Amino acid sequence: MFLDYFALCMLVFVSLTIFYGIIAIHDIPYDIAKKRNHPHQDAIHAAGWVSLFTLHALWPFLWIWATLWRDDRGWGFNKLESEHQDNLHKISLLAEKVSQLETQIQQLGQPKTVAVTPPVAAPKNDTAE
Repeated sequence: MFLDYFALCMLVFVSLTIFYGIIAIHDIPYDIAKKRNHPHQDAIHAAGWVSLFTLHALWPFLWIWATLWRDDRGWGFNKLESEHQDNLHKISLLAEKVSQLETQIQQLGQPKTVAVTPPVAAPKNDTAE
């Protein structure tokens, strides 16, 4: 008789532990989003509840979605965008330098115009005949 009640208590305890454990696990992406001050933390929390009904099929995607945002760099593209702008500026400077060098090369390749004076005619000797 004691073992029947003990087994019943263990069954209830294990069932409640698994039930609350699953609920606690589904909230991990929301906790990450809340800690990182994610702009979509409410949507992640709602999707976590939907994920309970899909046997946590959405849960890995929610984890990824929650971890992509960081408060110090946002989605991580700001740094890439500023680096892209820096690279475009450097490229424009290099293109300008190349065009300057090309004009210098063209100026060096052109023949220099030297003022040529006509040769002085030799004096005529009339006394030779």
